[in-house]
Amino acid sequence: MILSFAPASDPSLPLHVLEQSELEGWLENQPDHVRPWVSTNGFSAALGQSLLIPGSNGTPEFALAGYGNAAKRARKRFPLAAAAESLPKGTYRIASGVPANVIEAECFGWLMTGYAFDRYATQNAANALLIAPKGVDAKRVEIMANAEALIRDLVNTPASDMGPAQLQQAAEALAQELGADFSVVRGDALLDQDFPMIHAVGRAADQAPRLLEMNWGDSGPKLTLVGKGVCFDTGGLNLKPGASMALMKKDMGGAANVLGLARMIMALGLTVQLRVLIPAVENAVAGNAFRPGDILTARNGLTVEINNTDAEGRLVLADALALAQEEAPDLLISMATLTGAARVALGPDLAPFYTDDTKAAEALTRAGQAAADPVWRMPFHEPYEAMIEPGIADLDNAPSGGFAGSITAALFLRRFAAESRYMHFDIFSWQRSKEPGRSKGGLGQGPRAVLSALPEMLDL
Repeated sequence: MILSFAPASDPSLPLHVLEQSELEGWLENQPDHVRPWVSTNGFSAALGQSLLIPGSNGTPEFALAGYGNAAKRARKRFPLAAAAESLPKGTYRIASGVPANVIEAECFGWLMTGYAFDRYATQNAANALLIAPKGVDAKRVEIMANAEALIRDLVNTPASDMGPAQLQQAAEALAQELGADFSVVRGDALLDQDFPMIHAVGRAADQAPRLLEMNWGDSGPKLTLVGKGVCFDTGGLNLKPGASMALMKKDMGGAANVLGLARMIMALGLTVQLRVLIPAVENAVAGNAFRPGDILTARNGLTVEINNTDAEGRLVLADALALAQEEAPDLLISMATLTGAARVALGPDLAPFYTDDTKAAEALTRAGQAAADPVWRMPFHEPYEAMIEPGIADLDNAPSGGFAGSITAALFLRRFAAESRYMHFDIFSWQRSKEPGRSKGGLGQGPRAVLSALPEMLDL
């Protein structure tokens, strides 16, 4: 499906977006037939309400959308999408009521009401189309919406149809579509080319582990994105309980999010040298699976004691980060569905990120707020470094005690980013229940915030 605005030439109904406190004053200036119609239909401008207003001949003359109040809007990511989902099928143009500082985010939310994951069964999406308002960069919003749809599709697809091979196909298709170079290192070639931890994590699966690489752009600063592509995580020999495995098809959410971000960057033609690295594996159980107590040697020479095979994501990311930093990128970003500790700290809806660059963190936080893609900075807390040093090896992949799990994972990854300007996202990439513009299931977290912050972070 392609998410897009309706052509500006299409017949459309004006849509007036009303706060509850403004409704009475607005009605005072309307024709006599409007006030009783609004009252009879119980329209109070509550968030998510909509109403068609008939003209003298009985056909719709314009539409109303409830915008609630500031307190109610603060609880929804895309308040206008709530009304868009309740509007009858048709084409609308915003005539009044949406503040300029949120109009782009509200338009993005409206477009996302048209998303439905219908690969396996028919799903219903909203039918209300929108003409892009004046001043909104329609192309940019459409690119972001379709990148978000890609993320959701990838995360929603079960591991039966989204193993390492299928993730490779999706990444290669994106590269071909947008003119990027693509390469892959697969199976035992990972050992030959010095990616031992990617190989160790994925060698027990039927589909061979692999490292996917995409390169695009020949000028501008170097931007490298690394995404965790664990297409299913049983926990390995530290087998997860059944309930904990239920959502493990989304353990490649980091890969999906960097592919979505890469799509935005390439489709918008940003002046960067983009590199995307995705270690794609399945953490399976078999006789050749890596074991608790094993000590692995990473690409950069650091040794890692395996104290939990269910902490595999940081292992595959480590080899990819070690490769990334060898090129000395101007900015290195990793995205991963990495720790439950991040959810305990910030819940499912707020994406934590780590960086030592305060200026970049401030730019990202502002951009996330403006784009309705909120993020929250967490600390690379230096005193916790000792927690990831087991003594028998350089690093511990799963420190005991359970404290500060997201921070210790981020500190672990930073050892492999070396001196690079580095930013790490520990995301959930899942919407637990339907919200306006946010279908239940796979979800992008962070890409739109990063996209909006890149001009400041990279001086574009």
